[in-house]
Amino acid sequence: MKWNDILAEIYSALMVNKVRTVLTMLGIVIGIGSVISMLAIGQGAQNSVESKIQSVGANLLQVMPGAQRTPGTRVASARGSAETLTLDDATAIESDPLVKAVSPELEGRYQIVGNGNNTNTTVDGVYPAYTEVRNVTMEQGSFISGEHVQQLSKVAVLGPTVRDDLFGENASVVGQKIRINGTQFTVIGVTAEKGGSGFGSQDDMIFVPLSTEQRFLVGGNYISTLGVEVAKENDMTEAQQEITNLLLSRHNIADPQKADFSILNQADLVATASSVTQTFTTLLSAVASISLIVGGIGIMNMMLTTVTERTKEIGLRRAIGAKRKDIRTQFLLEAVVLTLLSGLIGVLVGAGIAFAMSHFGIVEAQVSLSAVILAFGVSAAIGIIFGYYPARRAAELSPIEALRYE
Repeated sequence: MKWNDILAEIYSALMVNKVRTVLTMLGIVIGIGSVISMLAIGQGAQNSVESKIQSVGANLLQVMPGAQRTPGTRVASARGSAETLTLDDATAIESDPLVKAVSPELEGRYQIVGNGNNTNTTVDGVYPAYTEVRNVTMEQGSFISGEHVQQLSKVAVLGPTVRDDLFGENASVVGQKIRINGTQFTVIGVTAEKGGSGFGSQDDMIFVPLSTEQRFLVGGNYISTLGVEVAKENDMTEAQQEITNLLLSRHNIADPQKADFSILNQADLVATASSVTQTFTTLLSAVASISLIVGGIGIMNMMLTTVTERTKEIGLRRAIGAKRKDIRTQFLLEAVVLTLLSGLIGVLVGAGIAFAMSHFGIVEAQVSLSAVILAFGVSAAIGIIFGYYPARRAAELSPIEALRYE
């Protein structure tokens, strides 16, 4: 039997009962569409989390002080509250050959007044290296310079969220005055928007010279965070170990378990976030895949019904010389074509759902080529698996018994 004849027979068979064919396809369409959209949401979420982590700096290690303990007690306050890191620690770390740049920081939360408005936000005392270590670019003006740090200049760089809160959206603010905790500062720039909100977002921060914050806002010489940019991504773990050993030696601590600092590895954060989102995506896809099994059962049910309805036709074909493999091939291809067509529609439906979610800002979603290939592969597999038994049953019908069937 020629392939064009087989395809013509398949088309005719599927068009005999259009409503039944559409309803049978619907189960596969829903299943494939669900899997595609779930994978797209998972991939988009993973990319979004990774990009936000990467946006705070490339190959980044964050060194933070440990918890502050009250003398004479065993009670410790929150991690990062101790005053155990200094600028000398930053200088020592900077000499490590694996380290590209170091950004000492001192954060505090203060009331800010400007242009008749006020807000409460984080003020971060920094060095010029902050822009390199934390991937910061400027929208207006300039960032903190080495001269500002040396001269204890009362200058400030605003994040875009702070700028909008105090002076209005997209306002030109270079040269404007603000008051931080009662001390007047001159605005010299605005950082470019990075996205994100809430506590810790770089968009909702004010940057001042580290020396200025230590002298006029905090009244101490300690620092709250050391941002360390490692030269090569492959050296992250080794650099973390070297910095740990260096600080333990500098702080005269023999037992690493009693370290008065902690180091957060950005690579570990990315790996953990990726693992969580992948697990979540797999779970959602597994739930969505249940509908594929239901759809496959629907395909088998339809094909068995078709075999019953076309028993006389099968007998006639066998009587005039059709081989069992011809009958088997025809019915198996009917199932495969049905599922592949359903898979194509399902991919379009899933991609449409993903696009709509991204377009309306509901959730980040990204359809990948691997997900589309997987969808078609699953469709073909369903057609073969659930279509094989009906095709085999049709092929094994006795021509004489089939011709007698009423």
